[in-house]
Parts: sequence; C-alpha cells; structure tokens
Amino acid sequence: MGQGLEILDRAELAPTSGYLGGKWRAGDARFAVKNPATGETLAEVADLGASDTEAAVSAATEAWHSWSRLTAKERSVLMRRWAGLILQHQEDLARIMTLENGKVLAEARLETALSAAYIEWGAEEGRRIYGDVIPSHRPDARLLVFRQSIGPVGVITPWNFPSAMLTRKAAAILGSGCSLVAKPAAETPLSALALAVLADEAGIPAGVFNIVPSKRAGEVGKVLTEDARIRAFSFTGSTAVGKELMRQCASTVKKTAMELGGNAPLLVFDDADLETAITGTMQSKFRNGGQTCICPNRIFVQDKIYDSYISGLAEQAAQIKVGNGLTEGMQQGPLINQAAVEKVLRQVENAKSLGGEILCGGDQGTLGGCFHMPTVIANANTKMEFACEETFGPVAPVVRFATEAEGVAMANDTEFGLAAYAFTQDLARAFRVSETLESGMVSLNAGVMTTEVAPFGGYKESGLGREGSHQGMDEFTETKYVQFAGL
Repeated sequence: MGQGLEILDRAELAPTSGYLGGKWRAGDARFAVKNPATGETLAEVADLGASDTEAAVSAATEAWHSWSRLTAKERSVLMRRWAGLILQHQEDLARIMTLENGKVLAEARLETALSAAYIEWGAEEGRRIYGDVIPSHRPDARLLVFRQSIGPVGVITPWNFPSAMLTRKAAAILGSGCSLVAKPAAETPLSALALAVLADEAGIPAGVFNIVPSKRAGEVGKVLTEDARIRAFSFTGSTAVGKELMRQCASTVKKTAMELGGNAPLLVFDDADLETAITGTMQSKFRNGGQTCICPNRIFVQDKIYDSYISGLAEQAAQIKVGNGLTEGMQQGPLINQAAVEKVLRQVENAKSLGGEILCGGDQGTLGGCFHMPTVIANANTKMEFACEETFGPVAPVVRFATEAEGVAMANDTEFGLAAYAFTQDLARAFRVSETLESGMVSLNAGVMTTEVAPFGGYKESGLGREGSHQGMDEFTETKYVQFAGL
C-alpha cells in the first residue's frame, strides 16, 4: 500500500480548499499537512484567515434562516443521507484519518462508523426537541414553552479524533436547526474537508456546514468567538485555550459548550476480576496511542491485587504491535508530532527520577520519529508529573493504594473531572465509588464508554455542557416562554 493520498478510491474526497457557503475557497496561502508515521507531506491545504472566516459566518447566518425553518423531518432526511454516505465511504475516510493522524486503520474505521452514528443520532433527536404546556396562573391565559435553534455556531475541533469530534458537534447543531462554521485542527484538516464533500453530496444546503482550515488559530478563533452573528460556540481542546476562548465569548455573551482537558483516574479494587481489569485498562489506556482526552492518565491499584495486575498489564502492553497505521495488524501508530513525543519522554524520565520502575517500553524503540513504545511504570506516585499533567501518550503509571477512601481521594485530587474508571465486583462499592468520583463520566468494569446515545462531558475544569444523547441538543437551543392571554 502507498503512503499518500493516492491510495484513496475517490481522490475527490481529499480537497485542499476551505468549504464556505457551499463553494471551495483556495485562499492566498497554504500550509503543509504531514503524515506523522513518515514525516512526509500529504497535502498543502488552504490557510484561511479572518476575512475568510467572516465570509463563512455570513454564509452560515444566511443559511440558518432557511435551514431552521425546514421541518425537523426534512432536516433529518438530509442528515441521514449524509450518515449513509459516510458509511459508504468508510474505507477512504479511514485511510485519510490514518494518513494525517497516524492512528491504525482498525481504529480509524471504528471512528468513521461512530461519526456516522453521531449524524444519524442528531437527525433522529432533532425530531424530538419538545416544549412544554404549563398549567396557567390565570384562567384566561395559556402558557407555552418552545425550544428554538439558537443560530449559527462556531466550532473548533482537535486532531486526536478529527472526524468524530466534528460530527458529534455537527449532529446536534444541524439537528437543532442551526448552521455551523468549523475550524479543524491544523494537523488534521483533511478528515473535516472529506466530510464536507459528503455533506454537499447528501444535499445539506450551502452555508449550513462550513469548514475553515487554518494555521492561524488565534485569528480564526477571534472571529468565531467575538462576531455577534455567532450565537453559540463549541470547543474541544485544552483547558488553558478553552479559558481564553471563553473570555473572548464573553464579549457577546455567547453560549459556550466546552470539552476541555482530562486527567482520568482508573481504580482497580482488590475484589476486581483481574482479567477484566487488565483488558479494560489496555482498551482505555492504549487506544489511539494514549492520545484521548478520556484515557486513564493515573492508574490506582489496591495492595492485594497490585503485583498480579501490573505484571499482567506489562506483559500485554509489551505485545502491542507498533508501526505505520496503514499496515494491517498494527495496534498502535505514531504520536501526532515530535513535540508530543518529547513530552512523553520527559514524563517518563521524571517518573524514573522519582523511583518509577519501567516494566516495558519507556523509549521510542527502534522506530524513532514520532513513535513511542507502550510503557508501564511500577512504583509510581502522585509526586510525578503525570499526576498533574495530561500525558497524551502510551504511558501507564501504576500507583498503589491501601483503602477505598484513599484510592478515591487520590482519584479526585485534580482540577479536572472528565472521565473515570473503576473495576470492582462489589455492588455496594460500585455505587459508592461511582457517586463519589468527581467526574462527568464513570465507567465501571469496562474500558470503553463513548457512544452517541450517552452524554459526554466533564466536571470542574474539564468543561461545560454535554455532547451526545438528548442533552447534547440542549446546547444549541433557546428556551422561549409565550403567554397567550385574553382567551
């Protein structure tokens, strides 16, 4: 198999221009998108700026007036057609994702399927945005509550799930009757542009779905957060950047939905099924090379089961097949760039300096470049950098704890609260721990929790609002109370 976009069955799924108002805009500058597995340039993509973003906002504003007036069923038909096209072109979309992101093809295929599921869910939930009839306070009046689309929405998405993060937002936005202007991550714009091709083919009206690729994040972000025509703003990324974007949104009192940083704990209690706990940890920790916002960054294991657990985890982690994601059978690809590798190497060295024992991995192996081997660290402690800084890499530091109270306290000792995991066969403990963990999402006895049917979001500095489920539609609707008097 080749190493570039020539491997696609449909070359037109890899445009390099922005998609604004139903038309492709080349702009006056370009930036390189590189394959992290090889370091080679995949494409030179349009580097759009503030004026282009303003044009996209104008197109989204005009389109919103007509899109919001369609019936929910009319919108649903077009969105479901879009979801069908995503599934129809699953293999090409997965290849694009692997080329620009590095994740293995098996994971890219799953993400593409999830992307279609998000669009389908938004299409269906858009038909269930209900209001209320309130018992009146006066006999000659009737009180009604409507939920209406909020308007054009600004969106900024990350590189680690370049398709699913965009479709999860787009599903709720379009299903609610809103339009959007999205800036995908500069590392992975091709997946977003491919979705735009299919949205156009599905008949999504011009201006409803706009993609602004750019290396000028601050410039584009300023328009999306400060232009008064954008009524809501949705962002997935770091907490530090999210805080700055929230400040900018305050200038026009925008509604914000923020999915920010995570520092997920994973708790293994001494009554856990060992095989289930190890399998769940492998699934959650090493998926996408550890580059997920909900993968466990801090693993806490109770004394009695610690030695058995960590030896089993290290044995399985050492067997992960690492290489170019395009090669069938690979289980982990490269990290997104050299800076990501350097961060992981620094955290591993910090752990070693504070008494951590490397049971497997700990370096780049023989692959070099943007690769880092799956790593398990024994004798980890909460003074190490991983305890307060998200790793975003294939490193599993394992901390020992004695009591349930101690384990939960260490798990909650962070300003973040996106996801948490716990493994126990004690039903009472499962309820206690799930209720006590300060996290927006808790997975008991399983390493994978993401689904379009459940709400995704966090506590504390991990964000505001929810994506997915019916709660995800709430972020992009306004509640209107109407009193009919004189009856």
